[in-house]
Amino acid sequence: MNVAVNTPSFNGNEKKYLMDCIETGWISSSGPYIDKFEKGFSNFVGKKYGIAVCNGTAALEAAVQALNIEKGTEVILPDFTIISCAQAIVKAGLIPVPIDCRRDTWNMDIAKIEEKITDKTRAIMIAHIYGLPVDMSPVLSLASKYNLLVIEDAAEAHGLTYNGRQCGSFGDVSTFSFFPNKHITTGEGGMVLTNNDSYANRGKMIRNLFFDNERRYIHEEIGSNFRMTNMQAALGLAQLEQIENTVRRKREIGKIYQEELSSLTSVDLPVDKCEYADNIYWVFGMVIKDESISVNTVMKKLGERGIGTRHFFYPIHKQPALIKMGVFNSETKEADFRNSNYISEHGFYIPSGVGLKYEEQMYVISQLKSILA
Repeated sequence: MNVAVNTPSFNGNEKKYLMDCIETGWISSSGPYIDKFEKGFSNFVGKKYGIAVCNGTAALEAAVQALNIEKGTEVILPDFTIISCAQAIVKAGLIPVPIDCRRDTWNMDIAKIEEKITDKTRAIMIAHIYGLPVDMSPVLSLASKYNLLVIEDAAEAHGLTYNGRQCGSFGDVSTFSFFPNKHITTGEGGMVLTNNDSYANRGKMIRNLFFDNERRYIHEEIGSNFRMTNMQAALGLAQLEQIENTVRRKREIGKIYQEELSSLTSVDLPVDKCEYADNIYWVFGMVIKDESISVNTVMKKLGERGIGTRHFFYPIHKQPALIKMGVFNSETKEADFRNSNYISEHGFYIPSGVGLKYEEQMYVISQLKSILA
């Protein structure tokens, strides 16, 4: 049996909406589905404006650029996250200041944020990791206390709530990804959300090469071609219509893994819930705590049995590209990143896509037990 690390599901109006795009000829970055998807998704999350873009990395870059933060100043961000977060900061001429994660939730350790705030700090970027949200209330309090912007990366948090409120609704700007492994997918795609008129207008200009509104081929600033196509938006709209069922199914998958794998003493499983959220299980990860077992060996053995896996994120402060650029150096205190170093070295995740079949999941469980028991 072969079980992919992610299997999407298309059992709604995807085909109908895509055929509508083809039959009407609206297949590029103009068309009615873009507006429908932007409005539908922003309403779902609870933001005034939605700006659809070509992928989640583009969403982060457009969001940071839209804030127009003074170059050379600092943005605090999690050390345990995808490089796109740091990349957006660096491309905007800003300095990333990473914060270690927690060993339990794998999210940024918010207790360590305030000590990193300096007179150069202008924003805090948070990222909700793997299915549980960052504890937002203290973050928002710090942002208010020090007059900082909040950039909320909710790429993995479609339908996740913090104290009953949708993730992605907290940031001055918030971003989402619609990659195939997300709860809502457009193949590739992303979204910037905001309540701020100025950020929204700048975001739309950045997305479209900063074309002048009066004379198209005049450009006052450098933007990017981050446009989403009408066909992508059509797919996204159909997926959005099913988000509640998708979240329910992902939690079912997570619960089965929790129950069936709880007997394994060699791994730490995800936190099922905390005081402010229930895990949405965007992915089902685990951290090997038995030093005699290599994560690479486990992943290799699973691969030999037809089971797809992925490593955890690699720490931002250790990314070779950023070290080569001089963003970080050999003087980094590794003790400051004890947790992100540990879970990135010992963590991996297993198949948990919304299209995962029950018999496939039970096969994954049986093979994991045979390897780790």
